[in-house]
Amino acid sequence: MSPRRRLVAVCGESDPQTSLADLAFELGRGIVERNAVLVCGGLTGVMEHAARGARAAGGLTIGLLPGEDPDDANEYIDIAIATGLGHARNAILARTADGVVALGGGLGTLSEIALALRNRRPTIGIKTWRFDRENRSEPELPIAENATEALDWLFAQMGRPS
Repeated sequence: MSPRRRLVAVCGESDPQTSLADLAFELGRGIVERNAVLVCGGLTGVMEHAARGARAAGGLTIGLLPGEDPDDANEYIDIAIATGLGHARNAILARTADGVVALGGGLGTLSEIALALRNRRPTIGIKTWRFDRENRSEPELPIAENATEALDWLFAQMGRPS
């Protein structure tokens, strides 16, 4: 029996004009090149460009949509799961993923980072939130400079699939 494929989430800003499109594309492609499946929020911006990169590399993409219509997914999503949960879908994403990369992002991305860390999922950021509260007990959020560095770290933390 072959091991199950890892699910790697890419979280980030939904702005369709995001300046992080190339980085998101590289993340999506790199996830597939490591024989994993991309999971994301399924909409625009970083999510769409990561899915585009995964698809370009011949990979599978899953979108966990906030709304009730699977047709709201971007064109690069293979499996659209319409949760109807709004922002609460972030908890499902953080729990479903074996590892998480946060790229840029606003409050939705911040919630996904927090939930992933709370669920003890390896999580790394690129050009995203930083935690600097004094005397905090929360886990560190490592910051990578690029997609390769982020994915090398993340896959090392995830270990071998079971």
